[in-house]
Amino acid sequence: MSTPAYGRYDIPGYIAALRREGDLLAAAAERAGMSAAVPSCPRWAVRDLLKHTGYVHRWATGFVASGLARPTGGASEEEILGQGPGDAELPGWFREGHAALVRALAQAPPDLDSWAFLAAPSPLAFWARRQAHETAVHRVDAEQAAGRASDSAFEPAFAADGVDELIMGFLARNIRRGSWPGLDASLAVHAADGTTSADWLVAGGTGGPGVSRGTGPAGCDVTGPARDLYLTLWNRRPPDGLRVTGDPGILAAFARTLQITW
Repeated sequence: MSTPAYGRYDIPGYIAALRREGDLLAAAAERAGMSAAVPSCPRWAVRDLLKHTGYVHRWATGFVASGLARPTGGASEEEILGQGPGDAELPGWFREGHAALVRALAQAPPDLDSWAFLAAPSPLAFWARRQAHETAVHRVDAEQAAGRASDSAFEPAFAADGVDELIMGFLARNIRRGSWPGLDASLAVHAADGTTSADWLVAGGTGGPGVSRGTGPAGCDVTGPARDLYLTLWNRRPPDGLRVTGDPGILAAFARTLQITW
């Protein structure tokens, strides 16, 4: 995947990020304790966070290791959170599933043929990218539960890639499906880290919804370091410290109407 000006993140890079983020997530969860509340996921305790992410890791491993061509049913979120190991066994269970996913991705052939639900250069690239960001965002959840939000730092290129996946992947898919309510006016997002920058435009208003890389006229412009944009747009931090010009209600509407739960 290539995010303008931030350079290319490749499959080995995503796998390394997945390995690192999963280890950090497990450590933060143990510091917090299984019954600690997760501020960014108001109805969850840490045990729910580990069950959710551990299930997703195992679900993804099935596609990567077996080359599944389509989803074959699965448990509901309520079922996932209502079953699984007890608190004492949960961290170990999570680590087992995380390690299995890392191994499956590292051992998968470049021409892996499996189902994927966002556009990507290959199914392997999709799964490596998706699971790296899935785990990174939930690592932040675990750190916030442990009262260590300051730990939530990301390398700028990885954070910019996460912004790109959200806008050009998830949001683009919602628009194609007709499930995105749209914005009253366009939102321009500008990542800026020293001499490195990238831009995205979420079109809104009377012209209809759309997304693109690059910039243009917008009713709201939000600018900041890639890592802060990453967490703000994924609903893990408020826009404090970002430069927001124009109508801040447009940014608030974006956060309110784009909620990724998997």
